[in-house]
Amino acid sequence: MKRKKICFVVSSLGTAKVFLMNHIQELNVHFDIYLVGNYEEIAMPFLKELPIKGIKNIAIPRNVSLVKDVRAVLHLRTYFIEMKFDAVHTVTPKVGLLGILAARLGGVRTRIHIFTGQVWHTKTGFIKTFLMFLDRFLVWNTTHILVDGESQRQFLIKNKIVEESNSFVLGKGSISGVDTKRFVPSVIMKKEVREELGIKKDEVVFMFLGRMNTDKGINELAEAFSTIKKKYNNALLLLVGEDEENMAPLVKQKVNVDKAVIFYGVTLTPERLLQACDVFCMPSYREGFGTSVIEASLLEKPIICSDTYGLMETIIDQKTGLRHKVADVDSLYFAMEKLLHNQDLRLALGKGGREYVLKNFSAQTISKKWVEFYNQNV
Repeated sequence: MKRKKICFVVSSLGTAKVFLMNHIQELNVHFDIYLVGNYEEIAMPFLKELPIKGIKNIAIPRNVSLVKDVRAVLHLRTYFIEMKFDAVHTVTPKVGLLGILAARLGGVRTRIHIFTGQVWHTKTGFIKTFLMFLDRFLVWNTTHILVDGESQRQFLIKNKIVEESNSFVLGKGSISGVDTKRFVPSVIMKKEVREELGIKKDEVVFMFLGRMNTDKGINELAEAFSTIKKKYNNALLLLVGEDEENMAPLVKQKVNVDKAVIFYGVTLTPERLLQACDVFCMPSYREGFGTSVIEASLLEKPIICSDTYGLMETIIDQKTGLRHKVADVDSLYFAMEKLLHNQDLRLALGKGGREYVLKNFSAQTISKKWVEFYNQNV
């Protein structure tokens, strides 16, 4: 019997490495898997180790460019017609819009998109209205809509982007789950990483991991930590990720204490760097799901996160972490101060977090749900 062909379309091939690795391995048992995205040489050695039948480099611009966007749609359509895929699955908003449109124009029968967050949530006026229209247009061209969290799905239903009948969450949520063999708590590794970073044994490290920008709540985190640092000498802030909006000077200005903040930059080994912290912070304004939160929980790190809709499934308040109001410096500060003082609470929340993630968000569990979905719908 001829195997059916699935094509994943991503903004960058590195996205497949981060989010689709386990899914591709499991789906390969039943389907032939192809991958389309912007070429990245750094990702190629890894991707060649995956059971992928073909990798196609098609330039999909991240920013809006009418000429380049039209060209991308035409190139994608031509490729889809040539390959006669049984299903096309897009990841991230811009890729979804172009990829799903091209798939429909190319006659692909099953067209799937997964929502992992909404850029328009923090926008206002015409821009917000226009971006919401584009999401509705995307949904109109799909045959199946996945969402990586139930709270996000309800938010999309409330805003009339999707409907109860045409949207699904696989399992408890998360696009990829967490590799339980990769994220394992290690006292030895924690000591090694802290020594490499020059962190003292008695310092309590608050850590952020992700893209550093305004929507991630970096301003509020800096302000709350500044107040913490004025009162307690043993606090340290570790910021890890791409500085998309040149936040570092602003953070330094707000904190204004030498060596109180470490700007690490991008890491390819979050499972190692996360070991160094005592508390993980995600004060985001908007979030699709919050993969870094469940990664930190799996390493037994207590979580402080905002109460934005996309983070609702990632922690259990008071059992695996503490919630604070979105963009509220005071409630963020009080949560940080509470965990700074109480080591027993940090340990209890961390233990609870690991149990919660192991039960609900292992990569194996999520990948099994993906295989079930594809076997039923393709």
